[in-house]
Amino acid sequence: MTDDTNLKVGEKAPLFETKDSEGNSVSLKEIISDGKSVVLYFYPKDNTPGCTVQACDLRDNMEKLVSNDVVVLGVSKDSGKSHNNFIEKQSLNFPLLLDEDLEIHKKYNVWKEKSMYGKKYMGTARSTFIINKDGFLDFVGYNVKTKGHADLVIDELKI
Repeated sequence: MTDDTNLKVGEKAPLFETKDSEGNSVSLKEIISDGKSVVLYFYPKDNTPGCTVQACDLRDNMEKLVSNDVVVLGVSKDSGKSHNNFIEKQSLNFPLLLDEDLEIHKKYNVWKEKSMYGKKYMGTARSTFIINKDGFLDFVGYNVKTKGHADLVIDELKI
C-alpha cells in the first residue's frame, strides 16, 4: 500500500475481529455497537523505550478515557506471550491485540516501508485512529509521537 491509500477522517473504519493477549475475542463492530468510541493505536514492539512511554501515557490517563466511554486497544505484531509480559511489566490496564499475520495493520495501512541507516525494511508506522460510536474515523494520525500521546488523544476526543 502506498501513502495515497492512507485512511482519512470521515471514512468508515475498517472492521476487524481478533484475539487479545488473553485469548478473548475482540470485535470492533461489537465495541461500537455498545456505544463506545475506540482509540486504536499501532506500535512497533513490546517493551521498547518509545512504545513503553506511549503505552504508559495511555495507562496513566485510562480513568479519564473509560469514564467517557472510550476503549483503548493497542496493536503490534508481537505474540500473546510478548504482549502479556509487556502488560504485566508496565501494569497496563487495556488490552493488546494479536495481529501476527498483519491483517489489521494492512487494513489500516500502517505496515510501511521504513528506513534506518540507509537500510530499507518493512515495519509498523506508529499510528493512532479514533473511531466514533458510529464506526467512522474521527482522527487519523500516522507517525504519531510517543511523548504526549495521551494528551493528543484526549484533545481529539474533546474530553
